[in-house]
Amino acid sequence: MTNTALIVEDEIFVALDLERILIDAGYDVAGIAADRESAIAAAPGCNFAFVDINLRDGPTGPEIAKRMADDYGVKVVFVTANPSQIGNVECLGYIRKPFSDAAILAAAALACEDHPVVHDDVIRLV
Repeated sequence: MTNTALIVEDEIFVALDLERILIDAGYDVAGIAADRESAIAAAPGCNFAFVDINLRDGPTGPEIAKRMADDYGVKVVFVTANPSQIGNVECLGYIRKPFSDAAILAAAALACEDHPVVHDDVIRLV
């Protein structure tokens, strides 16, 4: 079974960097979404998502994460410079921007339960 990711990020260079890291590691990427509407539309069929807090339509990341998890069972890892804005949303954890390839890969492995790798930059919340 292929593990499919969704990237919810409005900064295109950050999103493309995430996409490159994941594809190079063998993950499928369903797409890049920059706002609530496109993220929810792309969520079906995804196993996990990397979600920023502040997007094109405002600080909608936590709401998007909750909806994707509740409606589609998507596991969420926030990638943000503002972890204090996560609030009380069920998620696997977060990675601070700027991030390393190793932190993204450790979080992807955690989300897919593929021999999770402990990494200091992946802050677990569950």
